[in-house]
Amino acid sequence: MQPSPVRATDTLANERTYLAYVRTAIAFIGFGFVIARFSLFVREMSIIAHVDPGQAGAISTVFGSIMAAFGVLLGVVGGYRYATTDRALREGRVLSLPPALAYAGSIVIAAAGVIVALSISGIR
Repeated sequence: MQPSPVRATDTLANERTYLAYVRTAIAFIGFGFVIARFSLFVREMSIIAHVDPGQAGAISTVFGSIMAAFGVLLGVVGGYRYATTDRALREGRVLSLPPALAYAGSIVIAAAGVIVALSISGIR
């Protein structure tokens, strides 16, 4: 079977997808930094208000670090997906996202949402 020629639309769509991965990775890293630095804000406000900050600072530092690490991982996955999809396009194959990777990403996002919701509501 002869591989089909690579179309410009397919290559450009692959590049747009890669750029979406990069934007999302940068957003996760940036938000992770902001969340981790929120502990500094909590600490300073507790000094001003003369209250005990409790574990709020430690939770935001850990969660922010995890979000930043997830952003780095997402950037690596995006680069890998771009390279494998580009190779498949040049070989005339169609490469789809493995369902396990889609499920894993959904679970991570859902877990992050639950953690944020619980920390906002004050449930421990």
